[in-house]
Amino acid sequence: MAPKDQRLNWREGNKIDLLRNGGEFFPSLCAAIDQARRSVHLETYIFRLDRTGLKVLDHLSEACKRGIKVRVVIDGFGSADHARDIAGMLADMGARYRIYRPEPQGLRAMRVDPRRLRRLHRKTAVVDNEIAFVGGINILDDYEEVPDDGAGPRPRFDFAVRLEGPIVADVARAQRSLWLRMAWRRRDDWAAFYQRLRNWGEWRRARVARPMARFEPGRRAAFLLRDNVRYRQTIENVYLATLAGARHDILIANAYFFPGRRLRKALEEAAHRGVRVRLLLQGRSEYPLQYRACRYMYCKLIDDGIELYEYMASYLHAKVAVMDSCSMVGSSNLDPFSLLLAREGNVYVQDASFARELTEALELEMRQNSRRVREEDLQRRGRVGRWIDAFSYFMLRVGVAITGKSSEY
Repeated sequence: MAPKDQRLNWREGNKIDLLRNGGEFFPSLCAAIDQARRSVHLETYIFRLDRTGLKVLDHLSEACKRGIKVRVVIDGFGSADHARDIAGMLADMGARYRIYRPEPQGLRAMRVDPRRLRRLHRKTAVVDNEIAFVGGINILDDYEEVPDDGAGPRPRFDFAVRLEGPIVADVARAQRSLWLRMAWRRRDDWAAFYQRLRNWGEWRRARVARPMARFEPGRRAAFLLRDNVRYRQTIENVYLATLAGARHDILIANAYFFPGRRLRKALEEAAHRGVRVRLLLQGRSEYPLQYRACRYMYCKLIDDGIELYEYMASYLHAKVAVMDSCSMVGSSNLDPFSLLLAREGNVYVQDASFARELTEALELEMRQNSRRVREEDLQRRGRVGRWIDAFSYFMLRVGVAITGKSSEY
């Protein structure tokens, strides 16, 4: 059941394809770049110079050679290891690039500043203002730095969607808004910024004259943003409203699950009114603090009647949910970093067939590569492990307090 009290920009007639892991995402993204006729605009949190990152750069370079306008925005923290090298490679190929909140250098890096936590965490791409990609997949090889039990590494488990139709305009608009905002902050780029403002009217008239394609039958969807100005709690509020309206099934797969009071209460109330609530969480620790803090909540979640599963094949990186016939795919975790600080982008889909497709993909992994966490499993945990879980939970709560947004969480 879709939320009725949220002022969402619903778009009808969209074509939405679910992409599983980098094995489906990167070939689709690179094919779209190769077919570009006018422009490619890419945003990502992590951009690594591994084999996948270099492959994406090769396709962007070929697009530049064809005269395509290429723009890339990477996050200064998430891509810190390779940001300067990537910037140089993009400049050499003729692409335009920007680094969102570059990490300070030297002694400035020692300064404690909560504003440094405000990151560009969304992962979006738009090609020719006709095709868009939104999801949780960074420009990072699926097999880099993943666990290997001796049988060979398994890819990170994640999702994205490929979009065509009216919703693409909303993704493109969000990208342009951030690009212009970053241009305004660059004191050495005023001339180019004013030129873009002068050209905006001409661009707008051309854009209105070129209507977006509509598909019949198409899927109903909305593009959700989270930022620190207009859309501070949009994603969280849509989750809350949809959870409150759910009548049958809730299935959430989330990499970093540390929800605030309102989300925990919504899940508890759904389970108490007879909704089957299932959570697929990390079974392998990529970041120990978040992993341990999440485990501290297991007892309460199970007591509330919520089914818990841990993904064991590799690292779980998904940020998706199915709530009856409504689905969520995007970059936003259910944790304070995503819900209070970062720029995020999710696609919210109201379509029963898409919900079934995503549910089947999740349930397949739950059967084959996950384990159910039961109360007796928690009782077998040692005292030291329980203390570590409790301490991790406390430290994350302290971190939320430091941000000054604990009242919102």
